[in-house]
Amino acid sequence: MLGDVPLWTTVLQFLAAGLVGGFCVLQWVWWRGAVRSDGSTWALALSVAMAVLVLVAGLHGLVTAPDLREALSFLHGQLVGVVALLCLPATRAFGGSGPPLRPWVTAAAGVLLLRTVLWFLTFGPVDAPGLPTGRPVAVALLFVVLSITVGYVVVALGAVRLTLLGGLLVAAGSVSLGTLTAGILLTGQPLGALLASLWPLPLAVGLESLASVRLRRAQLTARRRELMRDALSSVTNNAWFHRDADALLVQARDAAREVLGDPTIEGSLRPLQRDRYVADLFPDDPDQLAPHERTFLIDLGLVVSTAAERYTLTDRLSRAAVTDTLTGLPNRRAVDTHLFEVLERASVERTRVSVVYCDIDGFKDVNDREGHAAGDDLLRRTADYLRTWVDDDTYVARLAGDEFAVIVSRAPADDELSDLARRVRSGFGARVGTVAGPRLTCGVATWNPTDVVDPDTLLRHADAAMLEAKRTASGHRVFDPALRARAEDTRRMRAALERAVEEDRITAYFQPIVDARTLEVVGLEALARWHEGDSYVLPEHWLALAEQTGLIVPIGRSMIRQARRALDRHHMPVAVNLSARELHEQDVLERIDAAWSGGPWEHLTIEITETTMLRTAAAVPVLSELRARGARIALDDFGTGFSSLARLARLPVDILKIDRSFVREVRSPRGAGPIRAIVALAEHHGLDVVAEGVESAGDLQVLVELGVQQAQGNFVGRPAPGLPVRGARPQPRATSAFAQASGELRRVETRLPQRRARIVPRPLRVVQGALDESTPEHL
Repeated sequence: MLGDVPLWTTVLQFLAAGLVGGFCVLQWVWWRGAVRSDGSTWALALSVAMAVLVLVAGLHGLVTAPDLREALSFLHGQLVGVVALLCLPATRAFGGSGPPLRPWVTAAAGVLLLRTVLWFLTFGPVDAPGLPTGRPVAVALLFVVLSITVGYVVVALGAVRLTLLGGLLVAAGSVSLGTLTAGILLTGQPLGALLASLWPLPLAVGLESLASVRLRRAQLTARRRELMRDALSSVTNNAWFHRDADALLVQARDAAREVLGDPTIEGSLRPLQRDRYVADLFPDDPDQLAPHERTFLIDLGLVVSTAAERYTLTDRLSRAAVTDTLTGLPNRRAVDTHLFEVLERASVERTRVSVVYCDIDGFKDVNDREGHAAGDDLLRRTADYLRTWVDDDTYVARLAGDEFAVIVSRAPADDELSDLARRVRSGFGARVGTVAGPRLTCGVATWNPTDVVDPDTLLRHADAAMLEAKRTASGHRVFDPALRARAEDTRRMRAALERAVEEDRITAYFQPIVDARTLEVVGLEALARWHEGDSYVLPEHWLALAEQTGLIVPIGRSMIRQARRALDRHHMPVAVNLSARELHEQDVLERIDAAWSGGPWEHLTIEITETTMLRTAAAVPVLSELRARGARIALDDFGTGFSSLARLARLPVDILKIDRSFVREVRSPRGAGPIRAIVALAEHHGLDVVAEGVESAGDLQVLVELGVQQAQGNFVGRPAPGLPVRGARPQPRATSAFAQASGELRRVETRLPQRRARIVPRPLRVVQGALDESTPEHL
């Protein structure tokens, strides 16, 4: 196809080669920006092949060696076939569809391979001079390759709707094909050689136009993707600060409109089951969206729907944090917040705020008698009833358990508040309770503008008024100055008691337990005494407060530790009281074990009241474990509770301590009878008996006649912090529990003669020689 051409034609061919090579650079930029798409890849390959083809044509015009000219002519023909072959995958990539490529590519490649084989078989180019049949065969084979390419293009693009750019590319290809055909037909003429060498230019220009347009689109797409990322990040960040899903949806819709340049985009947010949401962003014509634009809208919708679900969950958790799940009323946390806000507002408005503290009497009986479901139903009905009192100035909440609070803003006078509590109580009995119960007990406390803003104090005062109403069975009570003074005394007492516990000023005084017949000291009971200055505070003044506040737990541990030291110091068995609050501690056994610090368990007696033994669920397991270790268990204040005599045998008890109320009347038939029965009961169950509160010789004489084995009281020995004095050591066959325990202790050598105390009209003194030569100490 190539022949002799003028020099200017050769220069033109090199310029065309350079132009197409420059186009290759543009195609390479498109290829890189298009993320290695098929269209950009095959366009780059076509441009490179056409640049090489035009360059070969230019070189053919420069060389003069016949063999080299023959080789370049053959290579030019093969490159024409390669360009035609590359048009097959390029057409499929640009058109987006078409018949399978494999048979078409195989046919075209086979023809080119056949042309190569024929060239080598004839030992020269198939279109060489001297072979009259070579040139027609070469031309025929090239036309076959071109026919295959044209046929595939027609089939592939026949079912595709061409765009303007696609039509221009097809027109450019048609011009190049026509130019190539004319060059082949005009072989041997200068015009034919020129057309045969420059025929790729129209197709190259079309490809480069396509590359320019696609590159511009790729740049715009990259810029739009960047805007999409920025918009998505902005909406995502705002999702953490918004609390309104609808407002976030509007922001996402506006961002999509701005980025995509489509004002028809709208959004919707639809709730699903279980607090799930789905958000959609859509234009009027969704089919016009590119895949990445559709993905962008989907991502925005996911951000909005996820945020809506998070807002809903946050609201639920926030409500759950301040709402009682059973009754739906505000809980204690909500009360604290609301009451503080109300008090702050009232301090500005100079108005009063009242709290009506309500407690259900008999709630535990309902739980025990009818089950927890009935108790829950009672709580719900109580909440529904209290809701009927809610208005603009009233706030109802459940504090804990069976306790409710009615907070009254702009509270009226105390008389009206008392009437309000009475009406709440009577209305509850009519609508929720029955004649037999349950009932409401109400306590009312009021904050005045002159008081300090303290919600906790106001609630405590209302609680104190309610407890006073329970104690007096009045049904309702207003927190008045008398209660305020009592509460202030309790506050001061608690603060002082806390300091005393912290400073270890709760010390153990030891009261002797004596054999009722021989009056020898057989054991000690550790009694807590609170030292305050130069005096001490008796337990009856602070023991209930310590039990209520939980300070009894560290006090009890301190008593056991001091009792352990007293055992080492006095060599006598010791008894320690254990409260109900201590038994409720989960690690009570570990605490007792640590406080006793490895001492002999057989010399420790744990005293517990009859009421605590029967009403504390943890009492029997804990005491049984202590008894298994060797400790002895004494039932204190026996006879004042409601224990069943049949159940006594199943309780872990070794000693019965007769309450002082019976001992006081022991010399009357009314008092002697119960003591005689207790002694008989103890003998039947193999238990020891100790009489408490012995205050006179006559009482002691009668107790001995009734068979009481041991006695304790101010008459036989007052509590003292030092070493008690004891009489003669018990004999090995003594039956007393304390005597048995003390008999196992090591013998203490004394220098003074041991003396046995006598029963005399004045208070008894039990004396024993001290451990050294000092004067004997009197109890």
